[in-house]
Amino acid sequence: MEAQVPFFRPSLGEEEIEEVVATLRSGWLTSGPKVRRFEQEFATAVGAPYAVAVNSCTAALHLAVEALGLKPGQGVLVPTMTFAATAEIVRYLGAIPILVDCDRATSNIDLDDAARKLAQLKTVRGPDGYPKDLQVVGMIPVHVGGLMMNMNEVKSFAANHSLWVVEDAAHAFPAAWRPGPGHEWQRCGAGTADITCFSFYANKTITTGEGGMAVTEDPQLAERICLMSLHGLTHDAWGRYSGNGSWDYKIIVPGYKYNLTDIAAAIGIHQLAKAEAMRRERAVIARSYRHALSDVEEIEIPLDDPNRINSWHLFPLRLHLGKLLIDRDQFIEELKRAGVGCSVHWRPLHLHPYYRDVLGWQAKDFPIATSLWPRLISLPIFQGMRDDEVEHVINTVKSICGRYASPGLIRCASVHAHSKAAAVSHDTVSENQRLTAS
Repeated sequence: MEAQVPFFRPSLGEEEIEEVVATLRSGWLTSGPKVRRFEQEFATAVGAPYAVAVNSCTAALHLAVEALGLKPGQGVLVPTMTFAATAEIVRYLGAIPILVDCDRATSNIDLDDAARKLAQLKTVRGPDGYPKDLQVVGMIPVHVGGLMMNMNEVKSFAANHSLWVVEDAAHAFPAAWRPGPGHEWQRCGAGTADITCFSFYANKTITTGEGGMAVTEDPQLAERICLMSLHGLTHDAWGRYSGNGSWDYKIIVPGYKYNLTDIAAAIGIHQLAKAEAMRRERAVIARSYRHALSDVEEIEIPLDDPNRINSWHLFPLRLHLGKLLIDRDQFIEELKRAGVGCSVHWRPLHLHPYYRDVLGWQAKDFPIATSLWPRLISLPIFQGMRDDEVEHVINTVKSICGRYASPGLIRCASVHAHSKAAAVSHDTVSENQRLTAS
């Protein structure tokens, strides 16, 4: 059956279309004035002095670790609960990703397990694919789904172990965190790491079709990222071919081809202007899901921490498999039959053949991620999602849980009614307070 509710649908208006058409008519298609404008406005939006636009978050991450001087044979702490890019960019430079288990509540990297992995490397060497005396130089935390980590704790951990921090914020724009009530909100990218990397892929919170951004407070890191993003040239194409530019250039270092085009930036400029409004739309959808599904005993809904402004890139359910007669894959098939698109975020890296066979990680090294993986399903959540689509998703999830509940499971809907109503009131107040604060 064709999906009635897709997993994602991009929200593009006439502004983006008109800007792209104007770019096409301008005669300048590659990196140029639109990219410069996008970089400047994005830097302002996150509160960072420097922003460099590139063609993907993967490119931004690669350029970030290169700029920080990552060398072959060095180690970098990477969460196992992440997409391939977070670890593969470490391998690009011949370095070694040290996989770390996730926090049970948030799925973000578990700093306690990171400490255990570092201690393990010092005492028993680690998996077979790891050399003796591995020098660990950095870490790449990921804000899963757009729920930020406590970056003070990350910075403290990094300082204690002499590590740099590159923030994989592919899901986390716009997002913010604070240590507790009464503290100032800290936007993701506003000095939250040495370098923070964002994604503008088609299904992200804002999109340029394909694209990414690296932001930093360090002018030397920004300069290196910019240099390496376009062949290591002293001048980009706009600098060489615009009216006042010089045709000449020099190659300082062999770089990459990671620049963003003006066509893509034309979309991004107007997506950026709507970013907070679109985040609020997703927050409303998340609140609807939370309220409607909070008393469904067969599932666990994601946290809504009052000290986080969640981008709500994802709404990940966790199935209580012991309360269901079907597994996750069968649950997904039932969603598909009802016309509900969904996804899974993610198969942990240690369960992929490369990290298992080449680097030697085993499921027992990551008990939390291993146990969460079979339970995960991400529901549709995107700006522009209609009320009838949200209702269809909710009713479908409830229907599947009702039809496939384990025999003998006692349902106590009436017991939940009062607590659910109270939760609706409390969550609405909390979200309104955060929206005002942001």
